[in-house]
Amino acid sequence: MTIDFEDPFVLAVIAGIAAFLLIFVMLIVVMRAAGRSARLAEPLSHQMGMLGQRVQSISDGQQQLAGGLNHVSEAQAASQANMLQLMEQRLSQVSGTMNENLQGSARRTAQSLGELQQRLQAIDKAQDNITKLSGDVLSLQDILSNKQTRGAFGEIQLKDIVSKALPADSYTWQATLSNGKRADCLIHLPNPPGPIVVDSKFPLEAYEALRNSETQQQLNDAARMMRAAVKAHIKAISEKYILDGETADGALMFLPSEAVYAELHANFPELVREGFAARVWIVSPTTCMATLNTMRAILKDARMQEQAGAIRRELGLLFADVERLGTRVENLDRHFGQAAKDISDIKISADKAGRRARRLDNFDFEELAPESDSKIVPLSAPKV
Repeated sequence: MTIDFEDPFVLAVIAGIAAFLLIFVMLIVVMRAAGRSARLAEPLSHQMGMLGQRVQSISDGQQQLAGGLNHVSEAQAASQANMLQLMEQRLSQVSGTMNENLQGSARRTAQSLGELQQRLQAIDKAQDNITKLSGDVLSLQDILSNKQTRGAFGEIQLKDIVSKALPADSYTWQATLSNGKRADCLIHLPNPPGPIVVDSKFPLEAYEALRNSETQQQLNDAARMMRAAVKAHIKAISEKYILDGETADGALMFLPSEAVYAELHANFPELVREGFAARVWIVSPTTCMATLNTMRAILKDARMQEQAGAIRRELGLLFADVERLGTRVENLDRHFGQAAKDISDIKISADKAGRRARRLDNFDFEELAPESDSKIVPLSAPKV
């Protein structure tokens, strides 16, 4: 058992023991001095008795102190045992809580990893789509970089617009004219204006040079290239596809790019005016659709005029049918009039018969008189 020397009670006990030792030393001194003075013997004896009582009380205090120390030691041992038990319980609870938290964290981590894997798969799929799209863009660039394939691209777009705007029998693809030239699309309009040619052109190189110009010199060169390309297209269409007596007095140049069309109208209005002068009208996908809708109205009107004779013939037959219907209605009305008159006469006769029946029922024979318009014989003596 360990004694805490800083405890006040222990310090008091130690002080008592020291006092006892001091008194014991004094007692020895006094006993040695007993022979010196006989007069002091009795008081000294009395003091020794009192000192013995004090020593006895100190001894009792020591015993009580020892019992208190034992009690304190036992209480401290019990407190330590309770503290250890409480700490074990707390450690068990903390361990259980940590296990649950670790399991929850493991589940959440696994779920997060699964979601992350799904997102990575989605990213991989998107990357594949981007790669595929990049390949498609490169393919489109390859198509547009080649004049033949670029022309085919414009023809495909033109076919899509024309097929949506006009009936299938109102146009011909790759129609060969009398001069041996082959038009991309020939629209069969009635005279006037007559069949009109739509040719697809795409001055992509000049437009790209114009867009990619960094200096004023490059911009001027690209503008000259654009003017030369568009003028060449206008001249070729005017010479090849405008034929007197065979086609209309104008033709359409289809640009499959709204950007190129807007560039011409914004920065090259002289080219548009030159096209008007050469009777070559430049159209974009949007304006081409609007023009084709107008042509569809013209075709509809022409077809209605072609059917005008049949419509007049049908109207004549319809008029004859209406006249016959009027005659039959008149006959039916006459029959209805005669039937109404007959019904009126029947009602008069029925009223007279009713009045006579009421008089007979009342035995009013005197009031019975022959009616002027009745053919009924008056009642007389009953015949047997």
